[in-house]
Amino acid sequence: MTALLLAQASTTGWTIGWSIGIAVVFAVVALVAPILILAQRIGGQATEINESLKKSVDHTAALSELEKTNEAAEAIVAGLARGRSRLGG
Repeated sequence: MTALLLAQASTTGWTIGWSIGIAVVFAVVALVAPILILAQRIGGQATEINESLKKSVDHTAALSELEKTNEAAEAIVAGLARGRSRLGG
């Protein structure tokens, strides 16, 4: 009878240990799964944002030439002003 009680007590510990272990695994999965889903969503949005930024770079590349355009316009206006002053206007 004593051996039966000892055997039952030893399996009770295993049962409790397995139950706690399974509960911990479920808790970890419940916490990590939403994080992974959110990370996947962020990754998709980051790809879209990166594509949009690449398009923005292409669309605004001409702005780098704006300084040269301004300098040319100022030179033209200055030349016109000199011509007007020489003509007496």
